[in-house]
Amino acid sequence: MIKMYNIKTIFSPALYSFVKHEENFACIVVDVLRATTTMCTIIQHGGQIIPVASLDTAREYKERGFLVAGERIEKKIDFADYGNSALNFINADIKGKTIVHTTTNGTQAIELAKSSSAKEILIGAFSNLNSLGEYLKTSEMNVEILCSGWKNTFCLEDSLFAGALAELLLQETDNHGNNIFECKDDATFAAIDLWDKAKKDLQGYLEKASHIHRLRKAHFDDVFDYTFTLNTCRSVPVLKENQLVNAVD
Repeated sequence: MIKMYNIKTIFSPALYSFVKHEENFACIVVDVLRATTTMCTIIQHGGQIIPVASLDTAREYKERGFLVAGERIEKKIDFADYGNSALNFINADIKGKTIVHTTTNGTQAIELAKSSSAKEILIGAFSNLNSLGEYLKTSEMNVEILCSGWKNTFCLEDSLFAGALAELLLQETDNHGNNIFECKDDATFAAIDLWDKAKKDLQGYLEKASHIHRLRKAHFDDVFDYTFTLNTCRSVPVLKENQLVNAVD
């Protein structure tokens, strides 16, 4: 019998405690606007990341001399060296440096994933979609896509990414032409349907997303083009000993 790996989507961290986890699974944390896009960019440009959930922990690292990036409710935290925009890091001198990162939603989702039995915790964004898919193709793990959402509620942009990744994985075959992944999950099928509707004009579709308007009001709309351009990063961030490093180095 051919072994196939299952894909599951969790639309909100609030649902995570209700999930029946597969054995041997990778948890893909996604917070497209903006944390995981920023994380992929930092790793792509040679940095490493310590994701932390609380401001107090981030401040402790800052007092120990670490660089800190982060925000709360779109505002850069007062003691941070960087905000939470991927554009902060494209031309920054971060190669070989470790950056402590804390955000409203994304780093909270990573902390939640750490409490599970996940074999690996990986970071996903539209910017590393193909690289992440290639990594998972050969990983021999079930896949859970954890959408960070907005304060434990559903959000369009993370759910669309879940659909994009699931569609990609379901097309993957082994050397004998056999499918590697399967799906029996209603949330994943819904995400794929959303992605099918949106993918021809992703930014246009996302004009209805509440977080787009929230960020635009805060004047962070300069990152939208970068965020919704597919496959600008080859990095696949993976959590190793509480630090995000590149899984494909």
